[in-house]
Amino acid sequence: QVQLVESGGGLVHPGGSLRLSCAASRSVYRAKAMAWYRQFPGKQRDLVASITSDGATNYADSVRGRSAISSGDALNTVHLEMNSLKPEDTAVYYCYADWGVYNLWGQGTQVTVSS
Repeated sequence: QVQLVESGGGLVHPGGSLRLSCAASRSVYRAKAMAWYRQFPGKQRDLVASITSDGATNYADSVRGRSAISSGDALNTVHLEMNSLKPEDTAVYYCYADWGVYNLWGQGTQVTVSS
């Protein structure tokens, strides 16, 4: 069974940066799109950034200009770099991959921005 494995979360000071990575445990076909979502306590999961197989990207207004999503060298890998982090970026971040006929979520990785 294919899984999305996330890494890179943790504690970051305000103003700092981090890089989240996600990789499918095994891949045969390229995903049509991959994305990062985040979920605040008691809230729904919201899109942070996405990238299609053609390289088109989309960002939430709250992170645009200080974040960059990119595809990794390996098939079905994606990275999210976030800069100028704020306490309000504290959330659980989830990787998502869409193959069209099915999709997958990662298990989530906690990002905490605090001094």
